[in-house]
Amino acid sequence: MNGFRYLENVATLKLDQAVCIGCGRCLEVCPHQVFTLAEKKAAIADLNACMECGACALNCPVKALSVEAGVGCASGMINEWLQERKLGKLGGGNCS
Repeated sequence: MNGFRYLENVATLKLDQAVCIGCGRCLEVCPHQVFTLAEKKAAIADLNACMECGACALNCPVKALSVEAGVGCASGMINEWLQERKLGKLGGGNCS
């Protein structure tokens, strides 16, 4: 799903860097590379790439992350991607 973007400046993702222990779990589970490590702590590198799936918050061992999972466009993006793939296979065309 490369290239999919969230709406600008509306993601509910929040990171409390004071609580973060720098384990990197959020980097591992985020499907859109929203996070980076900076000075041994997680940092939000691309908030607008967040699709609010909630994987980061569910996997943070110290609860430094919060997101209103399910309010974003994750399911819409996934359905759009699946539809594009289906149309590409049926039509033999190039879905870009």
